[in-house]
Amino acid sequence: MALKCVPIFFCSQKPQSLLAIPALGYSRGRIVLDLRPIRLECCALGASAQSAICLVEDEKPGAKTSPTGKIDEDGNSISRGFHKDLNLLPKPLSKTDLSPFPDDGSNVRVAFQGISGAYGEDAALKAYPNCETVPCDQFEAAFNAVELWLVDKAVLPIENSVGGSLHRNYDLLLRHRLHIVREVLLVVNHCLLALPGVEKQEVKRVLSHPQALAQCEMALTKMGIVRVSADDSAGAAKIVASSGRRDMGAIASARAAALYGLDILAEKVQDEDDNVTRYLVLTREPIIPGTDRLYKTSIVFTLEEGPGMLFKALAVFSLRGINLSKIESRPQKGRPLRVVDDSNKGSAKYFDYLFYIDFEASMAEKRAQNALEHLQEYARFLRVLGCYPMDEQDGDGSTPTGNVHTSPGEDG
Repeated sequence: MALKCVPIFFCSQKPQSLLAIPALGYSRGRIVLDLRPIRLECCALGASAQSAICLVEDEKPGAKTSPTGKIDEDGNSISRGFHKDLNLLPKPLSKTDLSPFPDDGSNVRVAFQGISGAYGEDAALKAYPNCETVPCDQFEAAFNAVELWLVDKAVLPIENSVGGSLHRNYDLLLRHRLHIVREVLLVVNHCLLALPGVEKQEVKRVLSHPQALAQCEMALTKMGIVRVSADDSAGAAKIVASSGRRDMGAIASARAAALYGLDILAEKVQDEDDNVTRYLVLTREPIIPGTDRLYKTSIVFTLEEGPGMLFKALAVFSLRGINLSKIESRPQKGRPLRVVDDSNKGSAKYFDYLFYIDFEASMAEKRAQNALEHLQEYARFLRVLGCYPMDEQDGDGSTPTGNVHTSPGEDG
């Protein structure tokens, strides 16, 4: 059975009217998330498959869904009708709409977490050099900005070679209905910044994001500098620039130094020279995968109860020669414990997990389709998060010509 995921979106309002939903607002040029519950009158029709691969927003793995409804708090499906005037709705993505020569990001708005000068903005500009970047206070604000048509894409970190996975963003991938269309590998260069004219020995304390401080722990300890946490690295640079204090510095990017008028006292302050952060580009619609280059597919699933189920689930890829590049497990928030009745002393309880997997194959390949069809025999819930070109780095951290930047259709 071939799995063809071509979502068709139906909305009860024009895209422009979605901007009036009070989930996000602008504050000092930044998107600020309003955490009050919002309700999007949108739903998606998924693939033609015997068992559902995609769930709707706020989905609960294991709950039943309807193609024309959404899930209520009890996991029940509530049907609702579609808008009658389809001419007012966004048209579904089709192959004829896609250009084989994507542009450089002109007229594209890309959301990122942080303020101008953050590493997330560096990743957005690497992927789309001429895009308009939109700073967001929180990761979830960036997700909502795409869903509410405030921006075209969001660029968010998912893992770092030193700090590991960003679990919050894994949870948000499941909670929201966006599609991964690209990955960006950004080489991190942590710089020690200070006011113009300040010498390195004058700096007694530095501000930065906790992860940036942790990645520079040994170097800062050697210099005898006190570490102070800030919301983000670029924000730390801005605070130092406005403070006027010569004894205060920041750990941030070289772009942040240029933006806020600071001097770079030292580069590559991180303890590990090879420090790379992997970012994901998220959009409202998926791209049409091909076989003309290396592709990666990201999925999330839960498993039926029984011994060896995880082994069987992973074996469906090994049997078809598909390499797994990433596996991440997260406890289910709605169903954290699983009861097993074969314990010697009453019922044993174990964490019930969601499994996130990246595998190196395109959904256009028959072997990938067969692997997911086989996986459904063991999975209680399965969702494809995206199929996208792999980002391959040169030694200097740049993206080789002809790889990701020539992804067909991703900018269509």
